[in-house]
Amino acid sequence: MSLLLGLYSAPSLGLGSARTACATSRAHACMQQQQQPGPPYAGPRSTPLLDTVSTPNDLKGFSLAELKQLSHELRWETINAVSKTGGHLGSSLGVVELTVALHYVFNTPADPVIWDVSHQVYPHKILTGRRERMPTLRQAGGLSGFAKRSESEYDAFGAGHSTTSISAALGMAVAHELRGLDQERTSVAVIGDGAITGGMAYEAMNNAAYLNSRIVVIYNDNGQVSLPTGTPSAGGTVPAGSLSAYTSRLIASKPFQDFRDIAKSINRLFPSEIQQANAKIDEYARGMVSGGTLFEELGFYYIGPVDGHDLDNLVPILENIRDRGGKQPVLLHIKTDKGKGYPPAEAASDKYHGVPKFEVATGKKLTAPAKTPSYTSVFADSLIDLAAADRSVVAITAAMPGGTGVDKFGKRFPKRTFDVGIAEQHAVTFAAGLAVEGIKPFCAIYSTFLQRAYDQLIHDVAIQKLPVRFILDRAGLVGNDGPTHHGSFDLAYIGCIPGIALCAPSDEVELRNMMRTIYEVDDKPTALRYPRGSALGLDVLNDLFEYGLDEYPARGKALPLGKGRVVRGAREDVSSRVAILSLGTRLAESVLAARAIEGAHADVGVTVADARWMKPLDTALVARLAEEHDVLITVEEGSIGGFGDHVLHYLSLGGFLDEGTLKARPMVLPDKYIEAGSMGEQYEEAGLSQRFIEATALRLLGKPVSMGSSSLADEEPTIA
Repeated sequence: MSLLLGLYSAPSLGLGSARTACATSRAHACMQQQQQPGPPYAGPRSTPLLDTVSTPNDLKGFSLAELKQLSHELRWETINAVSKTGGHLGSSLGVVELTVALHYVFNTPADPVIWDVSHQVYPHKILTGRRERMPTLRQAGGLSGFAKRSESEYDAFGAGHSTTSISAALGMAVAHELRGLDQERTSVAVIGDGAITGGMAYEAMNNAAYLNSRIVVIYNDNGQVSLPTGTPSAGGTVPAGSLSAYTSRLIASKPFQDFRDIAKSINRLFPSEIQQANAKIDEYARGMVSGGTLFEELGFYYIGPVDGHDLDNLVPILENIRDRGGKQPVLLHIKTDKGKGYPPAEAASDKYHGVPKFEVATGKKLTAPAKTPSYTSVFADSLIDLAAADRSVVAITAAMPGGTGVDKFGKRFPKRTFDVGIAEQHAVTFAAGLAVEGIKPFCAIYSTFLQRAYDQLIHDVAIQKLPVRFILDRAGLVGNDGPTHHGSFDLAYIGCIPGIALCAPSDEVELRNMMRTIYEVDDKPTALRYPRGSALGLDVLNDLFEYGLDEYPARGKALPLGKGRVVRGAREDVSSRVAILSLGTRLAESVLAARAIEGAHADVGVTVADARWMKPLDTALVARLAEEHDVLITVEEGSIGGFGDHVLHYLSLGGFLDEGTLKARPMVLPDKYIEAGSMGEQYEEAGLSQRFIEATALRLLGKPVSMGSSSLADEEPTIA
């Protein structure tokens, strides 16, 4: 050890005198600004350093003291920006210092930095020329809430789903080598302890050592889904100690690396028994003590854990990683605090992971009380009711207990609740295994995330006819998170699987009923999809669907499998008849469109039906609507290849279109990715709101259509 200590020196850390010199008065002022014993909370009154940063290149001349103050200003710039738009705050606050250090040390964008999931990129966006556009974050026409390649050259790889960063970084590193470019480049992947629970991360790491490419993986361990990585520090128990920081810097330093290389060369001269013993000494000294054995076995040079908020150590360690020779992949393990620097976020159980608009001074979230229950809460309550009467009912989710409502179930039935981490493939096959043994699993996964487990859905569940009950939250368009989170494709990708039952409730009462229905299905897999947001409420239910309810039913009732319903009949004695067949929550818009059409055209009658099921399709209902109407329109919150195509396929095979007397039109999401905005704005853009349904019917009837300044209704269809 004394030899190792003798090899260690400050110059090896790449610290010039200008950077190590502390601007005492500025640092003291910064410390005073950060002392906040309680509300009201406020950041610095001015941002003199941040104001000088237009691109990361502007950071290169800063001292360490200035980088610290810049981090303080950047943290509060992020807080103030998100307070006005809402968004992913906690994760962004946790990587402020890391973001500053990465852009300071590496030559971005030439050195690509890939952010896993990328909901933590708000500080990165501010430092890369998008500060002035932060008020548009997650708004229509504004900045994406995630990394987006078309938005900036500094967004090296787009994301939104997790566990992709290491694979992408490795691919970019190998591409650089294949192109034979002279300049040395480092690809950096930043992955959190949630995302690293996904198997794809280990597939990529296994391949990285084999390819021997120059990549750096920064494992951001913030204590949310922590691996057993040894010494806790900023993850939530105690700060990283000076000894840990010192040894991590030592391990990263070039003299130490050179010493290890020389030692390994000398070690090869000894007998194999001694070589193995020396290798174990190195492993224990650097791997097992610091928690890096797993990553070492995957072929990575492991460094850490390091306090990810301590720029005094983080910067020189990154500089040493940048300057080290060779191509062995490196994994830097940092410890951070999610929500760092903003007391309301630090105190919250979710660390303000995702927040609406809020008041900075107090942390109070600015949300109006919901007048109606959310579809997610209706699902959770229904599942609790089922589980209270049947001990075989269990809930599974993939790192989204709060988003899916499984957290509510878990408080009541903790031993029957399984959060498997960001591992949708495992979640599905795990559910299949439970079903084999007679358990009744409800596997609650966002529609967009179930795409990651498609093979398991087919091979492990559907082919074996196992009664796994899939709950697809966030079906359809989801609002401000944008295209990576829309549940656009589930009707298409599930509907083509043989032997699965697929339903979509039109409202909260139907959701309760469908929960009861799929609970009773024990001979096949089932899928129930519903949207994000609030349900309709009793007044709307009674008005549009004539439920006649004074209160919600206490329990759901089982529905006949594969049978729809007519919710509004066309008036009699008319010359033209239109049928609107809806699947899902566009039913309310369909009824409103029917009322508007009949109100404006006395010669038209409009029937509105709720299909309820895409599989099995209610062919008797479809046949009746086709035979009794001149126009048949299907409406759904999904892409081409879904419900409308199944209906048209049946109509075509049944000969209903042969005589040319029936005009049939599917209304689906357009063949494009719909960017961030409110759900209302998005369904307008998609052409699936009331006025578009009305316009489609009138156009097919040869009636005049007035759509104002709207676009999609006047465009040619993107798919014939």
